[in-house]
Amino acid sequence: MKDFLLKYVKKNKSFWKVEPEIIHGPEFQDCLILKFGKPRTAIYAHMDSIGFTVRYQDQLVPIGGPKAETGYKLVGEDALGPIECELVENDGDLHYKFARGIQRGTELVFKCDFRESEEYVQSCYLDNRLGVFNALKVAETLEDGLIIFSCWEEHGGGSVSYLARHMVEKWGVTQALISDITWITEGVEHGQGVAISMRDRSIPRRSFVNRIIELAEESGIPYQLEVEGAGGSDGKELQASPYPIDWCFVGAPEDNVHSPDELVHKSDIVSMIQLYSTLMKRL
Repeated sequence: MKDFLLKYVKKNKSFWKVEPEIIHGPEFQDCLILKFGKPRTAIYAHMDSIGFTVRYQDQLVPIGGPKAETGYKLVGEDALGPIECELVENDGDLHYKFARGIQRGTELVFKCDFRESEEYVQSCYLDNRLGVFNALKVAETLEDGLIIFSCWEEHGGGSVSYLARHMVEKWGVTQALISDITWITEGVEHGQGVAISMRDRSIPRRSFVNRIIELAEESGIPYQLEVEGAGGSDGKELQASPYPIDWCFVGAPEDNVHSPDELVHKSDIVSMIQLYSTLMKRL
């Protein structure tokens, strides 16, 4: 993903309103930072995916929290060549079905089957490919800000702490938007706008969330409010950091979470991009 993003940015940055400084290297592991102008706010978008690791014999260990149903197609590659196998779930035990043994430690992901209708897009890994897409679309007109592509969000985090340190100590930026995808629930629906999360397992500072809601209301861009007691994002690492960072999760909602069939309404993607562009100008 980092290699893909580097190629994309280098190819397209000359068409953007401001060409960003591209920051990466061993001290950032597989993460990537784009710096535009004089940043006040950062967008965090995680690049990692859920999936499975091959254990012993035909056993699989989940990466993050993937939905696991018998018959799901998984793909990957080991030293013996490309792999397309079938997931087998048996009372919580996960296995693969393939014509040969797969080398232990091999990572497998859902086979992509991208579908598009007049109103929806559907695929595996819209969480968080859409969060990344949103950040890249905002980059086209961004004048001042940071876009930070992070790793490991799906299985415990670990990169945001050093990214936050660099963000605060290098540029004095202490506010962030989490460009990620949330859930369809009884209170968050398709086609009603991007979701502004007032809380999940973590509770961001209310005054900052209120400011986001105020700006969203003034903009006239469709949005809906989310209140959950579970789930998390890069925001939890920002909140646990030793820096006074305000953050808010703002993302389109999806159905069929963490499955090969994640489903997002196109109008919610549009409102996500529009609201981020507005917030990055006004925060």
